[in-house]
Parts: sequence; C-alpha cells; structure tokens
Amino acid sequence: MDDMLIFERGARGRRGFSLPSSDIPVQPARDLLPGELLREDPPDLPEVAEPELVRHYTGLSRKNYCIDSNFYPLGSCTMKYNPKANEDIAYLDGLDLIHPLLPEELSQGALKLMHGLEGYLREIGGLARVSLQPAAGAQGELTGMLMIRAYHEARGNPKSHVIIPDSAHGTNPASARLAGYNVVEVKSSAEGLVDVERLRELAGPETAGFMLTVPNTLGLFEKDIVEISSIIHGAGGLMYMDGANMNALVGLVRPGDMGFDVVHFNLHKTFSTPHGGGGPGAGPVGVSDALVPFLPSPTVEKDGDRYYLDHDRSHSIGRVQGFNGNFGVLVRAYAYIRSMGPDGLREMAENAIINANYLLARLKGEYHLPHGRHCMHEVVLSGKRQKEHGVHTRDIAKRLLDFGFYAPTIYFPLIVEEAIMIEPTESESRQTLNSFIGAMVDIAREAAENPEVVTSAPHTTHLSRLDETEAARHPVLRWKK
Repeated sequence: MDDMLIFERGARGRRGFSLPSSDIPVQPARDLLPGELLREDPPDLPEVAEPELVRHYTGLSRKNYCIDSNFYPLGSCTMKYNPKANEDIAYLDGLDLIHPLLPEELSQGALKLMHGLEGYLREIGGLARVSLQPAAGAQGELTGMLMIRAYHEARGNPKSHVIIPDSAHGTNPASARLAGYNVVEVKSSAEGLVDVERLRELAGPETAGFMLTVPNTLGLFEKDIVEISSIIHGAGGLMYMDGANMNALVGLVRPGDMGFDVVHFNLHKTFSTPHGGGGPGAGPVGVSDALVPFLPSPTVEKDGDRYYLDHDRSHSIGRVQGFNGNFGVLVRAYAYIRSMGPDGLREMAENAIINANYLLARLKGEYHLPHGRHCMHEVVLSGKRQKEHGVHTRDIAKRLLDFGFYAPTIYFPLIVEEAIMIEPTESESRQTLNSFIGAMVDIAREAAENPEVVTSAPHTTHLSRLDETEAARHPVLRWKK
C-alpha cells in the first residue's frame, strides 16, 4: 500500500464524504458557465474514501524530511529551527487577515510594525534606511544593484562593471547582469579570502561596485574588509554586502560600520521565517545615506502618531514587489527581534559560531580542512582524503541518509575540491551535533575500510539512488495509466 499512487487506490464510485441532499434550491453550475468552458466528461480523478485519502497523504508526509524532525545541516541555506511562538503571532486574526489594500487609517498597526522593523534592521545593519519590499534575497540583490545603478546614473556615469569574488553565491553575478553590468571576477587567496592586491588591480573608474558575502561562502570573515572598502570607494564604486550569512554577525559587527553601502537581509535565514519550499521569503535592503533617495517606493513614514506610505519619491527606482512586501514574514521577524532583544540576538550569533567551530574541531582529523582558520557560522570541509579510496563527497552525502541525517551542501563553493559545507546554526544542541559528528566519523572509517558500503548508499531509504540527470532533464510530472 505504501508504494501505491493515489490514482491506484480506491475504486470508481467511492467517495470521501457522505452528506444529505440540500433542501435549498441551487442553480446547477452548468447553467451558470458558458458552454465552451464545460467538460464533456468528468476529470479522471482518484476516487477514494476518506481513510484512504488521509492515510495516503499522512504516509507521504512521513517520507518528507523537515527541520521539525531532525538536524538539517545545509551550509549557505541556514535551515535553522524557528520558534513556534512567532508562527502563532503571524497567524493572529488582526495580522493574518489584514488586506493590503485597506486604507492607511485602518492599517496603522501594520504600518507601525513595519516602521518598527525597519528601525531594528537599520540599527542591526548600521544603515540609514531599509526597504522591506523585496520578497527574497535574490530580489533584494537586484533591488540593491538597481539602486547602485540609479546612484551612478544620477552622477552622470552608470559605469560598466561590478566585481564579484569567485566564491560568491550564484545569484550575485545574475543580479549584477540583470541590472545591466558586466561581471569581473576576483580570485580568492590561499587563505580563502579576497585577494586584496588583485582587487586593487581590478578596481577602476568603471567599477560600479563590489558584491561581497560576509562571512564569505567558505564561512570565513574577510579580515581585510576595511582595506577592501577603501579600495572600492577610492575607485568611486559602492560596497554591496550579501547578507545571507548575517546570523554570524548580528550584535557583533554592523555592515555599515565596515563600509558597506547596500546590504540585503534574508529574513528567512536569520530572523525566524521557515526556509524552503519556495517561499514565502523576504529580503529587505538597507542603504547608506547616499542611496536613500533611490529606495523603492512607497516607504513607510511617521508623522507624529500617524504612519503612512510615501509614494512621492522622485528619484526612487520604483516598486519592486506587489503591495509592500510579504507582510507575514515581516511579522515573524519583528516578533523574533522583539522577543530576543539585543543580548539574545548577540547570543544567537555567538552560538552559531561556537557550533560551527565545534564541528570543525571534531571533524578536521577525519576530513580535509581546505583553510586552516577558525570559521564563523559554517565550516567547509573536503572529501579529498576519502576520494583516495574511491569515495566521493556525493557518496558521503548519500550515506548520511542511512544515519537519519539530511546531507549538507556539497560541491559548493566551487573553488573547494570535493566540498562539504556544513552549517549547524545556533539552534542545535551539542547532543545533536555529537550524533552528526559520530555519523561523519563512521562514514570516514567506512570509506577507508569498506568503501563499497558508502559508494552504494543509501541502503535504508524508500528509494535508493536515482538518475538525477534524467530526473532534472526529463521529469515525469503527471500520472498516466
């Protein structure tokens, strides 16, 4: 039964409900719709009883791996556990059911919340203003790059290119290109950081900006950030920070103080919104004073005790998202920041760093460590040692499934051979981390002593290895008899 599709269950004529006939006259739908929109034959849908239906979808849900069931160590994606209290707050009637087209006089509470959230993000980022509109980190990137372009155009020269490290998230060059810029890559140094001398050579009059992730995608803090900012600003460019890894910085250091002019915040990574499933998300963008005139419109403003939306912004890049952002995500972030407070947010970042370095210390004897420095919120290891036994990082990831763990991010960043990118986040206990470490140590031993166990994994999952290339290129998305 577990292997049956919903289409293969039940029988013709079986129903999932039993209700008495209505004694209220109802006009048939066939009389209300144009004839060309009506089917000649009913759709070929499954016909199952309610118990079969419930058991089928409950069974499917048990096959799904989620943060509520176990540790989710995806590096760069920050799959952390978020307090359920913030979910409850987001579903309060006055917040959950508010309509975005309500007039301002009936939306004062929502506008006050948004104005307050902007204030918190401004303080956390050390920035002048923040737009809450962007619906995700990637849209936040594009918004930031469009503001950078508008800034340079207002000064008479849009410039031609943006510099991006070879370790960057893939959305960075995509966002720069969408904003009309060419991308110039700067290589990483042997330390896994920006090669400052090479950056100095690349920066020039046509440099519109530098997009940098801090901490970078190797989980390392850019120790030369002040010098990097000086180089880019000296060339007339602007500094853009990809804030995907902000959970390693909150309460410890502010991007604005490091010289960044634009920062996007992934609320679904740092500030208590569940990540995954394609959304919802939010990627607010903060800017320095020079870029405030170009913020997306409308902005949320305050006049005495009244809050309002300001649409009259002559230099704005315009609206980048319907209405004014994903309000439910903003509510969760506001509740999280208020409940944590300054000390709690700082402790969050500290715990994320401690957890990652704990993993580093426990696993560097079993796996290759490409860069021998303390990390921030995530650690990047390598399966180079296991490769000598014919075991690749992909095999290690598959074998982890047999131990009940979701695999970490693999083969990213691309600059690390056989990369294994692990982010424990601040929400995991030492007991959980020890279990994960134990599994990784066991797999390293198996790779040396009995590699076939690893290369043929997983052994305990509902399905074993699929043809992933075929699945990506020719997916079967519907059932056929």
